[in-house]
Amino acid sequence: MALLAQKLEGRVRLVGRAGLTGFYLYGDLPSEMVEEAAKEALKRLQRGQEELAFSPFCGTNLAVTAVLTALASLFLSRGTRGWQRLQRLIGAALVALLLAQPLGRLAQKYLTTSTDLAGVRIRQVIRRGEGRQTVYKVETVQL
Repeated sequence: MALLAQKLEGRVRLVGRAGLTGFYLYGDLPSEMVEEAAKEALKRLQRGQEELAFSPFCGTNLAVTAVLTALASLFLSRGTRGWQRLQRLIGAALVALLLAQPLGRLAQKYLTTSTDLAGVRIRQVIRRGEGRQTVYKVETVQL
């Protein structure tokens, strides 16, 4: 995802999702580009370029944002009513949003995303669909 996003400079809508046996890419891209980027990213990750595995668009960031917002809102809105409560809820949400990005990245790094790819290789890249309905499954195996 990181290499494709960098190469395409936002010209194509691209979504990714990790799974137990690889990952999925949703986007209308040439198959060769997807396969080339996946192989290059795997090599770079195996050489220690861990930052490729972490994304500000990861679902972990959304989950961290939701949890922080809910907790901050519950904590800061207790004992208030009306306009004062709304002000506190908005303030809590803003603080949670500011903290969510760095905390989400830490959650990715230490809880949800593994960069230990020693012995992993790409088995195959499977394309399904056409146009906006294109889905790639990049299947990986552990040697």
